[in-house]
Amino acid sequence: MELFSYDINKKYKKSVAYFSMEFAIDQALKIYSGGLGFLAGSHMRSVYDLKQNVVGIGLLWSFGYYDQIRNEDRTLRPAFTRKFYYFLQELDIDVKVKIHGEDVKIKAFLVKPEIFGSAPIILLSTDIDENDYLARTITHKLYDGNERTRVAQEIVLGIGGTKVLEAINHHVDIYHMNEGHALPLVYQLYVKYKDMSEIKNRVVFTTHTPEKAGNEEHDINFLHDMGFFNGLNMDTIRKISGYQNEDNFSLTVGALRSAKIANAVSKIHAKVSNEMWSHVEDRCKIISITNAQNKKYWSDKNLTRNLDEHEDYELVARKKHLKKILFDEVADQTGKMFDPEVLTIVWARRFAEYKRADLLKYDLERFEKLMKRVDMPVQIIWAGKPYPGDFGAIDTFNDLIHTSHHYKNMAVLIGYELSLSKLLKQGSDIWLNTPRITREASGTSGMTASMNGSIHFSVDDGWHPEFARDGRNAFTIPQIDYKLSTEEQDRLDNKNMMDILEDKIIPTYYNDRKQWVEIMKNAMTEIEIDFDSGRLADEYYKKMFNH
Repeated sequence: MELFSYDINKKYKKSVAYFSMEFAIDQALKIYSGGLGFLAGSHMRSVYDLKQNVVGIGLLWSFGYYDQIRNEDRTLRPAFTRKFYYFLQELDIDVKVKIHGEDVKIKAFLVKPEIFGSAPIILLSTDIDENDYLARTITHKLYDGNERTRVAQEIVLGIGGTKVLEAINHHVDIYHMNEGHALPLVYQLYVKYKDMSEIKNRVVFTTHTPEKAGNEEHDINFLHDMGFFNGLNMDTIRKISGYQNEDNFSLTVGALRSAKIANAVSKIHAKVSNEMWSHVEDRCKIISITNAQNKKYWSDKNLTRNLDEHEDYELVARKKHLKKILFDEVADQTGKMFDPEVLTIVWARRFAEYKRADLLKYDLERFEKLMKRVDMPVQIIWAGKPYPGDFGAIDTFNDLIHTSHHYKNMAVLIGYELSLSKLLKQGSDIWLNTPRITREASGTSGMTASMNGSIHFSVDDGWHPEFARDGRNAFTIPQIDYKLSTEEQDRLDNKNMMDILEDKIIPTYYNDRKQWVEIMKNAMTEIEIDFDSGRLADEYYKKMFNH
């Protein structure tokens, strides 16, 4: 079957299957939650731009991640609404996987390259009439909180995805696991090759986070019962996985032992990963390929043209217009009228504890003074999606909503998906990033903000140190000792952040417009050198696929 509607560039002729739990390709296709999906989406768009021989393999989530709506008191309510996609092409194939001893049928759908300007992507669903209700629920919700469902999803992705590629007679040279979720594909390949060294030549792996939640662990016997190892007996599993005596099976360790090479997603993350997994025997090398985003998709074309034509006046006018568009959304959601002349700070990304969405509020007295400034005022917007089962993150989100009722210049928005993300990046002046040091593997939202003249103001972690020239193209919250208690880290980071905001950022915005515009222009110019995903897609071929 022909998946590609474009001629493959000879430079990228090696055939790659890119397995990922989520792809953020377009607002219309809601099969993603956050950064992992945004990264995969940009990668797939650059595959299309460069005409590479890559096909994406993912899952068709019937209810997506979740929809953000509000309760009566305006707090967050996760809602699950069935999605329908009439632009998908159903593939005429018959594929089954064994889950907990039962046959589960898989239907496959193709996202053709020309629909969104991406690599061809095959999406798998078990939510079909031929399956019983339990089997149908496997592909209902992305990152289902139930352990059995989550493992079943990984079996469908890894084993099911590999079988679908075989069923359509699509030859694959390299299997790329974007995170450890697709690890069962290794055990499907073992049935074919019976030799781990042969498999290692065909598998590469990207690790995206040092966070425990992103490095899944399960009991090896439970995984065996579920069918994760594709029916292989326990002796074989222990021998080929390296888990001779241990029962606590890490998907990341399994992937590092099954791949010829792995990559971390920033230079700092490569150091952290090599230290984290240094104890793992027989693991592959972990190199660094820093994340990037697709400029063609994310950047405002008029803003870019104004930059290219050195029209500072037009650049400033366009930025003001983009702020007005964002502020229409703010007014619609919150009833607050924001002013395009006022410095606008945005904190928007996945709500996770270590990302510290509420760090600005750490010193309440100082926060109050900031919000009530009459000279050189600020406006602040928050947005993001907590995991629907992370009640701590939901509490933080709701606490911000309660606080926002006291200020006409503070807004908390719902519906943080691709469209709102783009609005926020194009309409903000400052993009604030506050993770605890060493915890941010890469982060990418600041890249797309910088593409739109929103200046990255960040802790010196993830991708930021590879880009930032403090006061020239970004603002940097200085590094502190990550071994300090979290309380002390929060106190120091808040103090440093507020000092920079009050002494540097706000005065520059209001008193030195020429310098502000210069910083904007530097950010927009320098971000595209190393942080456009064309560089990323090319590097994956050079350093991983052709390795």
